[in-house]
Amino acid sequence: MKRGAALPIVLICLGCVWLLKSTALLPSTATLLALLLFAAGVLLLALDGFNKSTLVTSPMLAYTGAAIYAIDQLGLRASHFAALGMVLMGVLMLVARSDSIPERREPPRRLPPRDD
Repeated sequence: MKRGAALPIVLICLGCVWLLKSTALLPSTATLLALLLFAAGVLLLALDGFNKSTLVTSPMLAYTGAAIYAIDQLGLRASHFAALGMVLMGVLMLVARSDSIPERREPPRRLPPRDD
């Protein structure tokens, strides 16, 4: 019987992180978080396409990542980024209301609907 590959993959990932951390090659936690948020925004837009949902979510994820990086690395004030982020989110939400922006499409169902 074939077993799942989850445990070996987790062990490999944890070992790589431990190795990078012990050799001081792993960036700080704030930098990693900033990179992950920025990458999540780009990946969400690439996978889900351009629609009303990703018009707001993707730029905000990328903005949050950039703000965390700027606050941590450049020492800028978080209150400025919070205020600018609220303005950016409001503008994006207003633009998303436009009829020219397509609605989010539903992913195809893999299971047949249940009769409850």
